[in-house]
This record gives sequence, C-alpha cells and structure tokens, in this order.
Amino acid sequence: MPTPSPQPKRTGRPPRISRAEIVAAANAVLEADGVAKLTMRRLATELSCTPMALYHHVRDKEDLLRLLLNDYADQFVWPDLPDDPKARIRIAATAMRDVLAARPWVVEIITADDLLGVSALWFSETIIDGCVVAGLTLDRAAHAYRTIWAYTAGDLVIRSKSARRAAEDRPTYREQVFADLDAETLPRLAALGPRYIALTAEDTYDYGLRALIDGLLDQPTRSAQNVTR
Repeated sequence: MPTPSPQPKRTGRPPRISRAEIVAAANAVLEADGVAKLTMRRLATELSCTPMALYHHVRDKEDLLRLLLNDYADQFVWPDLPDDPKARIRIAATAMRDVLAARPWVVEIITADDLLGVSALWFSETIIDGCVVAGLTLDRAAHAYRTIWAYTAGDLVIRSKSARRAAEDRPTYREQVFADLDAETLPRLAALGPRYIALTAEDTYDYGLRALIDGLLDQPTRSAQNVTR
C-alpha cells in the first residue's frame, strides 16, 4: 500500500488573534514579570504572531495598557451608592483604590492617569457628582477629584514600594534613623522611636480620606467667609 503523501502546508493569512487572547496573554506577562517586560514583541512571541498583527488591535504599549485597564474595570461590580454625598465620594474613592491595588502592575503606571479609559471613568463621574451635590461648583468638583486621585495614587505607590522592600527582608533607612533620635532636638519623634515604623505601616487610607473629603467640601463655606471679611 503506497504511503500517503504529506498534506501541503496551508498558505495565506494566518489565523486572526482576538482581543480576548491579547488581554489574557498580556495579563500573564504582567503577573509573571511586571509592566517593564511587557512589550509588543514579547506579547507577539507569547501569541505566536508577528508584532504587526497586534497593531490591528492596539496602537502601542500605552493603548495596550488602556485595554487591560478597561477589561478589568468591565469586570468590576460597582458598589451601591448612598444618598449622602460624602459617603458616596468615600465609597467611590475606596473602590477606586481597591480596583487598582488588586493589580500590582497598575501601581507602576497610575501616575499616567490619562491611561484610564471610558470603563474606569465611573470613579471620576461618581466622585465629581458627589462633590457637586455637596455644594461645589463643577470646576471645584473636578479639582477635588484630582486631589482625591493624587492622595489615592500616592498611597498605592508608597505601600507597593514598602511591601516590595519588606519582601526583600532588609533594614530600611528609616529604621536606622529612628533607632536613636535626639530627644532634645526631635522630642515627638524620639518619643515614638521605633514605633513610628509600625504606625506608618498601618492602613490609614480611610482615616485620611474622610479628613480630605471634609476639608474639600468645606471650601465653599470658607470662601464665603473670606468674601464677607
């Protein structure tokens, strides 16, 4: 019986890759090696395609990151919001922090917040709306949101770096400094001593957020008082 001849290789366009496949492969790279290692060439290798094939879906790495953020935001279950504007702002800001903290790689890029796409704008809309309901002008509400965003982003960055340093199990410069402070020059800090390190490691995000919201929403009252003086 004659041996069947091998099937000829197919020619033509390669199979199309989907956005879902791109998202899954990119997330795998991010979780394994971090955002620095996520390149279009690396992603193409993971998907067994050419970098050019990826450009049919995303323009560049920033566009890819925006796609990943939107995909994650699409899966997030938005919390129920109360009528009280202060509580509404606090819940939305806390949800924003939780969404970002759940993806460690996000912390490395959140300072470029223009990467946040339409799906993630629920946070901005909810916080700004709460500020307007509480009495701020729309412009002031936008300023208030930016302040809350800066506080949230800073908290995430600091805690991410602290966790990384703790994982390396090496003494920090602060520990060395606070081990032996001069009580005459720095009486309060000396009294805290090494406890300062533990205190600053506590999660005080909600404590600071409440105070920040109170201060931001008090601005119209203060402005009115200044005008009458």
